[in-house]
Amino acid sequence: MRADAPEPKSIDEYVAAFPPGVRKLLEDVRRAIQEAAPGAGEAIKYRMPTFTLNGNLVHFAACARHVGFYPAPSAIEKFRKELSAWKGAKGSVQFPLDEPMPLALIGRIVRFRVKEQLERARRERKAKPTASKR
Repeated sequence: MRADAPEPKSIDEYVAAFPPGVRKLLEDVRRAIQEAAPGAGEAIKYRMPTFTLNGNLVHFAACARHVGFYPAPSAIEKFRKELSAWKGAKGSVQFPLDEPMPLALIGRIVRFRVKEQLERARRERKAKPTASKR
């Protein structure tokens, strides 16, 4: 997607902006995320497709030569060995466009993030003070 293109309003609109080959990869990644997190919402945040569950769950985006996957630093650390075949950073990994997407790995990472987000929400509910009764 060109940087000067208008911001997409949905993941469908985002995916539709790419050529067929890239579109197929994005659809495959989206489906893997949906299957791993069936209760997650969909949004566009930071101009990227985003899945939400008690906050941001994961983001993904098509770039010139790769699909960027952004599952949070905790997930990158947890799956460090499995992700070592790909270029990445603290909270991201790059899957080249000319290689098959590691959909099973993406699914495992998303399931890990779902557990993290649900646990975070549980902790926040527990820590939230209840209103006093009169």
